[in-house]
Amino acid sequence: MTSTTEHPHAGEPVNGSASGRIVISVDAMGGDRGPSAVVEGCVQSLRADPQIDILLHGDKAALEPLIAREPALAGRLSVAHADGVVTMHDKPSHIMRHGKDTSMWSTIAALKDGRGHAAVSCGNTGALMAVSMLQLRRMEGVNRPAIACLWPARGRHGFNTMLDVGADVKAEAEDLLAYAIMGVTYFRNGFGEPRPRVGLLNVGTEEHKGRAEIKAAHELIAKHEETGRYEFVGFVEGSDIPSDRVDVIVTDGFTGNIALKTGEGTAKLISDFLRESFKSGPLAMLGAVLARGALKRLGTRIDPRRVNGGVFLGLNGTVVKSHGSADAMGVAAAIGLAAKLAQSGYQGRMAERLVIAAKTTQDAAPIGDSA
Repeated sequence: MTSTTEHPHAGEPVNGSASGRIVISVDAMGGDRGPSAVVEGCVQSLRADPQIDILLHGDKAALEPLIAREPALAGRLSVAHADGVVTMHDKPSHIMRHGKDTSMWSTIAALKDGRGHAAVSCGNTGALMAVSMLQLRRMEGVNRPAIACLWPARGRHGFNTMLDVGADVKAEAEDLLAYAIMGVTYFRNGFGEPRPRVGLLNVGTEEHKGRAEIKAAHELIAKHEETGRYEFVGFVEGSDIPSDRVDVIVTDGFTGNIALKTGEGTAKLISDFLRESFKSGPLAMLGAVLARGALKRLGTRIDPRRVNGGVFLGLNGTVVKSHGSADAMGVAAAIGLAAKLAQSGYQGRMAERLVIAAKTTQDAAPIGDSA
């Protein structure tokens, strides 16, 4: 139900190692701001990285006029036509049965059949996970895939990773162990940290606290430190999420999603309060002018658009879920993240460690790679 315009990479498998190009499959139709924001995000991405090309999925009639205005896209972007659009109100089960004509389905299909190295969508999270699981399938050793996000932090890398932040509200002890291994591999490849520190989110740091599955997960994650090549710091609390004590925070999707949305809401509240305070009078406005440089640096550091994109981990393919309300900068950040992951080769190393952990081999030797 899709058709592709002429492009060197359209309709045939891609091979990044041979061509040096990375093709990102992008859903143009799922975001709150419409396809114009996605196209502008593609423009920013192509300008920033000369090694990537983009396969854009959606209504050709709506997309081609937008693309025609952007000379930067010439020869590096193609359109795969798809009539349907997944809305934020569509149920995942409905899309799995009737969504083959949608831009979201087409985006993941291109990743499955080798026309893309990674996929990006701003669309319905539940539907995107369902379509991705149906087409790409889970990695061996993964019962529940997870969504990982980056969180601004005090550590030397500037960010921590937390997962799951909404793929599944449940997680057994074995799932949390898989999250730890997936999160560590993701963080190691993203920041070059040879032995990331892992913390298990709980209501307190004492070992006697928490539900039974949390305590069981504590034992499993501690036992597989050498298999996963990480340092387990034990239980952590909510206040540790942005701290320099930990690099990877492991939790279930229910708790993680609440923490993520609470953090986003609090950051926006503080930003609004600061803006109101600096407009409260002449002296306050003068102070804002004098502090403009420092405020700009602070705003850049905590701007959620710079780290927009939750990564689906545990699937046989790299899928990045952009925030539904992302603007062009946010879309560009998600595409940049997808390209970096596609180039890293992290999937193979993650798969190896997940298989070892699934076998619960207590004395398993660490995998001897450098990334």
